[in-house]
Amino acid sequence: MSGTSEFPVLKKPSWMDDFKAFIMRGNVVDLAVGVVIGAAFTGIVNSLVKDIINPVIGLITGGVDFSNHFIVLKGIPALTLAAAQKAGDVTLNYGVFINAVINFIIIAAAIFWMVRVVQKIYKTPTPPAAAPAPTPTETLLAEIRDLLRAK
Repeated sequence: MSGTSEFPVLKKPSWMDDFKAFIMRGNVVDLAVGVVIGAAFTGIVNSLVKDIINPVIGLITGGVDFSNHFIVLKGIPALTLAAAQKAGDVTLNYGVFINAVINFIIIAAAIFWMVRVVQKIYKTPTPPAAAPAPTPTETLLAEIRDLLRAK
């Protein structure tokens, strides 16, 4: 046995360079960062809706908790959604849907304001607009003025 080992050389697949170029493009990396931040942001918004907004809405509506609004389609009616689901009832959970809509509206509004602020921060200054060319009448009047001044 000699001091060198003879292992087959693994050839890199032809698609590997294309895949690497695809992954390292700025758009893909930005998208990945956006997804991670969006997931974290969703947790914050869910807490905002569940812990701050829903109690206020519940106070305004007399203690209504949307997450417990449901219709039993099949099974024995229960007082809470959790009890109905535990009993195996088939339920139409419109209160959970209302909470999802509220979450969406809050997330959309927060992203709108965040994008708007970022756009204002990074807004490139626009160059001042060039003065419009004088009309033929203005040009003629300027020539008459100049002739009168010269006399």
